[in-house]
Amino acid sequence: MRLFILGLGYSARHFVGKFGGAFSHVAGTVRDPTQRDNLAGIEVHPFSGSDPDHMTAERVGEADVLLISIPPGGTGDSAIAAFGDGLAAGRRKIVYLSTIGVYGDHGGGWVDESTPPQATLDRARMRVAAEQAWMDVARGDAAILRLAGIYGPGRNALATLRAGTARRIIKPGQVFNRIHVDDIASAIMAAIHHGSGGIWNVCDDEPAPPQDVIAYAAELMGVAPPPEEAFATAEMSAMARSFYASSARVSNAKLKRELGITLVQPTYRHGLDALWRAGEGR
Repeated sequence: MRLFILGLGYSARHFVGKFGGAFSHVAGTVRDPTQRDNLAGIEVHPFSGSDPDHMTAERVGEADVLLISIPPGGTGDSAIAAFGDGLAAGRRKIVYLSTIGVYGDHGGGWVDESTPPQATLDRARMRVAAEQAWMDVARGDAAILRLAGIYGPGRNALATLRAGTARRIIKPGQVFNRIHVDDIASAIMAAIHHGSGGIWNVCDDEPAPPQDVIAYAAELMGVAPPPEEAFATAEMSAMARSFYASSARVSNAKLKRELGITLVQPTYRHGLDALWRAGEGR
């Protein structure tokens, strides 16, 4: 199988690191082709949302598996605009990395894949539109993976505590799901091998308040957690504040049932324990 990745971001690079050997050829796009860290063995193509060069379009067309991790922008999904027409012919597996943010705010209540999206943020509404657009390209056979808050090596509460940037923002009733990047990689591979398309939530077993994650990481490190800050008065960017606009507990039952996933890191505690043992935060 030939794999092409639109957007060699954190999760996509980790997927290649874990499962790249299963493919006969791996290629993907980056905004800046001079930034090639951790891209050994990957044929790299530039793509910044404008017209792609002929070679990039050709490699996309040749792919047996297309993994899309580029988020839509202000004018829509740039990857659909650039490559959608060329994908009309032929058959390939399409896996689109979306977000559980499409569910919107449910006041901490449980949601699953049957819950209609009710996103109020523009970026979440554009995600819903992009999901449908990729389904249309794949004639209903795309795998849509709605990811929770991503963490893993170099990107976790231990690292932010060590860097001095961790904060404990308290918004009563606020809960999030998370997902370790290893489990994302396994979900992508399972979706590739699944016989049909669909929508799956890729999230952990335990939605939890964000301040609990910071406090647990501080306990592992043997340091004092940062002071609590009330959400209503905390100084935050508009983007950071927007992440608290939705509170929901997201079910992963369908992921386990249909894709056969057993999470390696079923809770943030499992994930942080493993990262601490691996030397994170030291």
